[in-house]
Amino acid sequence: MPDKRMGLQVAKELVANGVTVLVGSRDFARGQAAASGIGQGAIALQLDVTNSASIAAAAQRIGEEFGRLDLLVNNAAISNTRKGPVSLQEYAETSRASNASLDEVRAVWETNVFGVLAVYQAMLPLLRASSDARIVNVSSGVGSLTTNADPAFPFHAMFGPVYPASKAALNAVTLAMMIELESTAIKVNLVSPAFTRTNLNGYAGTESVEDGSREVVRVALLGPEGPTGTFTRWENTTIPW
Repeated sequence: MPDKRMGLQVAKELVANGVTVLVGSRDFARGQAAASGIGQGAIALQLDVTNSASIAAAAQRIGEEFGRLDLLVNNAAISNTRKGPVSLQEYAETSRASNASLDEVRAVWETNVFGVLAVYQAMLPLLRASSDARIVNVSSGVGSLTTNADPAFPFHAMFGPVYPASKAALNAVTLAMMIELESTAIKVNLVSPAFTRTNLNGYAGTESVEDGSREVVRVALLGPEGPTGTFTRWENTTIPW
């Protein structure tokens, strides 16, 4: 299921801070409704991160209307492809390395990993056209290999090849972006919104969407003197890779 509420909350807070936000949505009508609900400063943008034509069209529109992109927040993610709510216990039991559906692994990675890389590749020329560009990739602490390797980590037993491993792969892809851009002015940061109550986890999270969005927004609003190459959760707490 896609993480819709987090993206909406981040968009609201960025607009409240004076940022013009292009609200990417697979369903353009829903994106228009979301942008209208946020108000002035929010603009709907049709964007399906699993569709190359959609990504190309979005990049073309941004280039034609704005000429550059100052901030790219990659928030799109799904945890599974099942219909209806799935408890964390059920998800853990059916998403082990021995029994995870390879079709589901591919579908989740298509959005969480390949989608982020595809959007990055399409938007990079627009980011290069900015004098102060930043990329914020929304990951998760469950993608930290160092943390998950510790048997004492509360979610150690839940690490599997579907969602957690997709976030570990996203972290690796983000590191590749960081290395590629380390000699440029484009900053790349990785953020975990913590265990937030969203449709991504069947609303089983322990923190509100407002709490979860804080670090994403904080990092997105860092100025030219702000850091790059970080992996953090609120507030500016480093997460081990």
